[in-house]
Amino acid sequence: MIVGVNEIDYFVEVKGEGFPLVFLHGFTGDSRTWDNITDQLKNHFQCISIDLIGHGRSASPTDVQRYSMDAVSRDIECLLRTLDIKEAVLIGYSMGGRLALHFANLYPGYVRLLILESASPGLKTKEEQDARRKSDHALADKILQEGIESFVDFWEGIPLFSTQKRLPLGVQEEIRHQRLMQSPVGLSNSLKGMGTGAQPSWWDELRDLSFPVVLMVGELDQKFVTIAEEMGKSIPKGEIIPFFDKGHAIHVEDPRKFGTIIEDVLFNYIKEDV
Repeated sequence: MIVGVNEIDYFVEVKGEGFPLVFLHGFTGDSRTWDNITDQLKNHFQCISIDLIGHGRSASPTDVQRYSMDAVSRDIECLLRTLDIKEAVLIGYSMGGRLALHFANLYPGYVRLLILESASPGLKTKEEQDARRKSDHALADKILQEGIESFVDFWEGIPLFSTQKRLPLGVQEEIRHQRLMQSPVGLSNSLKGMGTGAQPSWWDELRDLSFPVVLMVGELDQKFVTIAEEMGKSIPKGEIIPFFDKGHAIHVEDPRKFGTIIEDVLFNYIKEDV
């Protein structure tokens, strides 16, 4: 369904009933990337998947400021109020994980549990942020100048997604088709507004998180293994769950195991509401 919030139309899919789970996808994805997981969990939980601004069936405005982490967090808060959700589990992957952490810091009262898959609290220094912002803007311009197909060819070849080449050909083609259907303006502005370079650092605030945080990471994704280990040292109620022989997009590479682990985590942390 389409839900209008703050003058932006968001596509939201709701499955099942029970304690609400809010799913936030990664860059170039949309709510459909969670289908295997939400289909597994919908018998016990209300699964709410959102097409983030600039992605899928949600709007792709030309104003880059509408893509900032603060602006999109406000949109999500408004969405939750519209859906009469007062507390939820947030599950975010990569860009969606960074957004989930940002939202959780701004609106902690909504968060019972935070589950982050292959995500980070941002870059620590201004120098790192400036360099990454420059890189993000160059890639954003490349999308508009060279077109979506050229960008997807490039994006599929980066080392971060090398383990996805082991997936069945049909799954790889489905992922590629989903990426090709995205809005060039939406992806470009997402990089500029929600890219790692644009995100404020939340490293110093990790110690103040009052709710449990579960960090899921693929053991072959060494960069994010290191990030998760460092995050885990600062989060008071933090837990790291590694996935053997998996890369960055665990929920895509092994959806059945990912869904089963998520279910176990949920029953452990919110069992009184199930």
